[in-house]
Amino acid sequence: MPLPKLPTSMGATVAIMNPEPPTATTTKATVSRTASKTAAPAKAARQADAPALKAPGIQPSAKTVAKEPEEVAPTVPVPVAQARTPAKKRRLAASKRKLFVLDTNVLLHDSNSLFKFEEHDIFLPMMVLEELDHQKKGMSEVARNARQVSRSLDGLVSGTQNLEAGVELDALGNAEALGQLHFQTTALETRLPIELPLGKADNAILGVVHALHQIHAKREVILVSKDINMRLKARSLGLEAEDYLNDHVLDDSDLLYDGVMPLPENFWLKHGKDVESWQQGGTTYYRIRGPLCSEFIVNEFVYFDGDLPLQAQVKEVSGKSAVLATLRDYSHGKNNVWGITARNREQNFALNLLMNPDCDFVSLLGQAGTGKTLLALASALTQTLETKRYNEIIITRATVPVGDDIGFLPGTEEEKMLPWMGALEDNLEVLHLGSGNSELSTGSGGQDWPKNSTMELIRSRIKVKSLNFMRGRTFLNKFLIIDEAQNLTPKQMKTLVTRAGPGTKIVCLGNIAQIDTPYLTEGSSGLTYVVDRFKGWPHAGHITLQRGERSRLADYASEAL
Repeated sequence: MPLPKLPTSMGATVAIMNPEPPTATTTKATVSRTASKTAAPAKAARQADAPALKAPGIQPSAKTVAKEPEEVAPTVPVPVAQARTPAKKRRLAASKRKLFVLDTNVLLHDSNSLFKFEEHDIFLPMMVLEELDHQKKGMSEVARNARQVSRSLDGLVSGTQNLEAGVELDALGNAEALGQLHFQTTALETRLPIELPLGKADNAILGVVHALHQIHAKREVILVSKDINMRLKARSLGLEAEDYLNDHVLDDSDLLYDGVMPLPENFWLKHGKDVESWQQGGTTYYRIRGPLCSEFIVNEFVYFDGDLPLQAQVKEVSGKSAVLATLRDYSHGKNNVWGITARNREQNFALNLLMNPDCDFVSLLGQAGTGKTLLALASALTQTLETKRYNEIIITRATVPVGDDIGFLPGTEEEKMLPWMGALEDNLEVLHLGSGNSELSTGSGGQDWPKNSTMELIRSRIKVKSLNFMRGRTFLNKFLIIDEAQNLTPKQMKTLVTRAGPGTKIVCLGNIAQIDTPYLTEGSSGLTYVVDRFKGWPHAGHITLQRGERSRLADYASEAL
């Protein structure tokens, strides 16, 4: 498109070409993404109405303009100063905005949830503020979120004279929040269809939602709560209730990236032409071209079990070409890692990631008995005690009990963490009996050292730390293992991963089918969060272990029970 002519005098205008408004297809795609954040996927009827609510605020995207450059609107004279100012999203009319009533657990779960509802309004009952005040004391994650929400609310209402008119949610710079925040400023008298006990916070909030339904009969009033029973009671009373879904990385855990792609039977037929190969540092590289290359992800593992078997790792993706690197076979005894060899394909992939010095972040998912902790600990011992790549092994985990808590534990930080580290002790015993520690366990005379001496040498390089004291720390040249990572929130996971300094490797282990933390699901777990966010980064890798290798009893129990 040619540039407009410059103005010949002060105050003159220049003519620019404005693209047409977005097409219906673009509008529908944008609205469906917005609806997934603010409403449950099952509410198809409400999502169908979303385009009419969203359309006034949508601006044409760069992609839409680039695809159809010939379809442009007539020239419109625009002042020079106005042409330099980016277009601002328009607010919807109050009657077209939904009104979300937030339960206290939503604010305690995500302190930024106030600003995650885009163009819609938020209503906070007085009982929610009362419960926030009760939760603000302490050093737990819940207490920190309560204090952060209180600070955000204080910043929003400061300088506001009339709270009844509502407070703009973008007053603190959150440009995506175009709705208003409303507080309960008067007593809302209503009579629920079913008599509920008085004095309970949940019932008081339900009463507020019922009253708002009567006051705003033409608007959608929706209760948002992480409490399943709260949502069930609301629906029993004829009220609309939804879960808070903005923190969900995936709606279905089956869509989670597993780090492995099986190649089709006709792979070599379509990708076997013009193959380039070369060797570098003992590794063979192949550059292949074909339609499947565009679907590859960097550091993803691919395998083919046909006439020309292949197991490789994707190193580079460029359009319809990709570079594959061969793997080291850790299933062979000569390549054992601290006496441990891979028993299946996925374990071999995992050891290639764990032993790769260029891979700073590794995540391993799998059911009980797939060997996550054993592989991570074996590679950590090898690279700490043999190759000296790391100077210390740090192990931490979320201290969430499966049953009733046993109370306070005496001793130092490591002594308090020992009951949570039973898996560490079990795997250390297995590794100590392996053949990989022969250099440490055998003296010059060929006699075995006492078992206790070898274990003391190993334990001297292993430190067990608590999550409560991680904030502000920096780890240099450490091998950090985060066990049971499925019980961490995305915020806690970010706190841990950002502790990594130069030369540090972080390994996250977990099973998203065994989450013990309240209000966390497979889609909102911190482990799911990092797997999705680190996907495709050249210095990170992920593998989902499929086969159990603990024992035939454990394998059968995992399937039958």
